[in-house]
Amino acid sequence: MMYLINMLFYALFILAMGYYAITNLQWYSYKLERVMLHHTKTWWHFAYFLLPFTVYELVNYATDNRYGFMVVIIYLAALFHWYRGLDKPLVWTGRVKRFFAAMILFAIFIAVAFKYFAVIIPIFLAYFISLLIEKMLFNGFKRKAEKKLEDMKDLIVVGVTASYGKTSIKNFIEHLLKAKYRTYATPRSVNTLGGVMKDVNDDLPEDTEVYVVEMGARGEGDIAEITTFVNPHYVVVGKIGPAHIEYFKTMENIRNTKMEILQTGRLKEAWIHESAMVKPESNVHTFGNKENLDIHSGLPAPEFLIEDVEATLDATSFTLNGVRYSASILGAFNAMNLAAAVLVAKELGLSDEEIQKQLSTLKPVDHRLQRIDAGGKVILDDSFNGNIDGMMASFDLASTYKGRKVVITPGLVEVDDALNVQVAKRANEVFDVVVVTGDLNYAIFKEYVDADKLVKLASKAEMEAMLVEQTKPGDLILFANDAPSFV
Repeated sequence: MMYLINMLFYALFILAMGYYAITNLQWYSYKLERVMLHHTKTWWHFAYFLLPFTVYELVNYATDNRYGFMVVIIYLAALFHWYRGLDKPLVWTGRVKRFFAAMILFAIFIAVAFKYFAVIIPIFLAYFISLLIEKMLFNGFKRKAEKKLEDMKDLIVVGVTASYGKTSIKNFIEHLLKAKYRTYATPRSVNTLGGVMKDVNDDLPEDTEVYVVEMGARGEGDIAEITTFVNPHYVVVGKIGPAHIEYFKTMENIRNTKMEILQTGRLKEAWIHESAMVKPESNVHTFGNKENLDIHSGLPAPEFLIEDVEATLDATSFTLNGVRYSASILGAFNAMNLAAAVLVAKELGLSDEEIQKQLSTLKPVDHRLQRIDAGGKVILDDSFNGNIDGMMASFDLASTYKGRKVVITPGLVEVDDALNVQVAKRANEVFDVVVVTGDLNYAIFKEYVDADKLVKLASKAEMEAMLVEQTKPGDLILFANDAPSFV
């Protein structure tokens, strides 16, 4: 009887440990190195993986495999508490299902062949086997996607990358070009090779005339992979900054990786933001703001100048090479993103009148300085904007509001502490209430924000009650960045 009980609880234990492992792997793109070395809550691995496993093994050893089930009961309760606090739970993809199937098969084999109830070994074997399976499936999906793109002989491809704003630029380009072309863009923030391949296979309409592809990177070579796959005819590189500096180590590495987008074999024209620090060529053009020129860089002024930017809580206007444009998109930084889209549209034959008409119907990208008026409050949802320039611009925009101002933010993620010091200091200057979500940057905010205006949220579950208590009609509420609970 005791043997059957321990068998049952062993099965529950390995399933629970496997759930913890694959959930974290999914968050970090199934990269084991990132889970182990770049996780912002490494204590989770001790609390929910290493410690439970160690105690389970010790108790089984000390009691001759009789009372390990007691450890499992405690662990299941702790893991359920952890699960309830997640805002990004496991998505049951085919890859996840294959992982669990492999883990269970390995566990059964080891138990039968070696009379040992293994926990760690089946999890790691399942992980490495799933890598091999995914690689084989990946190659098949890639060949299928390549064949589809080859068959769409008249398709124009526009590639977009940046440290900041690439999703906005992509969406702006798609909207402008719809005035003249059947245009399709990669959805949401899909910007990896696997994501683009899946998009091509599953969703890219065969009658598409212009395909706008967003390209992201967490390491050198990532942009090159996507570029050589879709081979864009036109390329946009937006603002480059220290996003994901933890992975790239230096700004030079970030610039070099973003510039991999020029490795396309059929480049016609490229527009590169001045922050890339490249010299213009016959088909490679630069754009940027005159006030940002670095006289020590040795580089000429951008060919396409963005001037006279005016940002209000209703719209953003700017002048690009003598022509005035305006859109109901918030944030001064968006003048740069809009300008990039305008340059592509003009190259593909749209007139200034057609461009301005499309700009007048342009809607903000969800969760990127999206204005919502509700209950007498002005809400600025900038929760998907996690870079220093965008956050500072959102603070500047909020500062123009005459009433009481509240910011809710975890700070910046995957950046140096110095940038979060800037954020905290500016937040203290602009806002009447500064709400910090999570522990990641709370110590910095505590040091630089006045104690009487600082509020801490331990979890997002407390958000609704906090908003009722801390805000009132007439307030402006800015959601600045939104780190998931595993951060």
